[in-house]
Amino acid sequence: MLPARRRLPAQGAVVVTGASSGLGRECALALEERGFHVIAGVRRSEDGEKLLAESLHGRLRPAVIDITDEASVRASAELAAREYGALRGLVNNAGICVPGPLECVEGDQFRRQLDVNVVGHLEMVRAHLPLLRRARGRIVNVTSGLGKAAVPFLGAYATAQFAKEAMSDALRRELAPGGVRVSIVAPGAILTPIWGKVSDAGERVLRDAPPAVAERYRAAFTAFMAGNGQQALASRTTPEDFARAVARALTDVRPRTRYWVGADARRMGRLARLLPDALLDRRFGGITATVGASEAAPAPADRTPT
Repeated sequence: MLPARRRLPAQGAVVVTGASSGLGRECALALEERGFHVIAGVRRSEDGEKLLAESLHGRLRPAVIDITDEASVRASAELAAREYGALRGLVNNAGICVPGPLECVEGDQFRRQLDVNVVGHLEMVRAHLPLLRRARGRIVNVTSGLGKAAVPFLGAYATAQFAKEAMSDALRRELAPGGVRVSIVAPGAILTPIWGKVSDAGERVLRDAPPAVAERYRAAFTAFMAGNGQQALASRTTPEDFARAVARALTDVRPRTRYWVGADARRMGRLARLLPDALLDRRFGGITATVGASEAAPAPADRTPT
């Protein structure tokens, strides 16, 4: 039997971004339950009021944080400094998903994906690092199984997740001498409100693409999105599982570099590590098998009798 991993006490202040709903909401409430003081970053003040109503211990403080806005990020760090003086943890959870064939994803949509899921989190790190150093705190960057293997029709999202994985690796190595530890938490499919948002976003991507291009992908992409929704419905992984993994990343005496959450996330990580690209291409080939199937076959070339 393996010995239990040693844990630090759950105390001090933690900032959690993307706490309006879904995994971030569950994480903020669970960390407060364990004993942390939590600054819960939300999109709107009414989201914060709802979250505060669910708080049971008086250790949760909602704050409107737009991680793509420099002034908002700076205000978050100033609030943490004023109220707590130091930070035990920063949980970079906020994110969006821009689904769709890359040929259909416009430049501004792609930039928005990277701005929210990568650039915004680096800005949060930079603003809060002085407070994290004071407490020899932790940074927890939330990615997914798509940070290791890029699935067709989620290319923009996977690009952001790959980038966040690379950013986490670099930060982990750069910040270790100062005592700040960096971990990745990579959840698989979990049924949360994000799935409805992803479906709506996918419809917008196809609607904004040139009609001929959108039609080439429509059938395959629609089937893919339906399958993703079914996978989330069938998943046994819960938001509570995710929150436990984040808590472990914040309290393990020797935190792991990566915490997988869910069998599908672990499986994706193993596939990316063990299979050559050609076999991964074959495994994902079924997703794109019907791309272009509705296009008319080219007419045979005229043959002039000799």
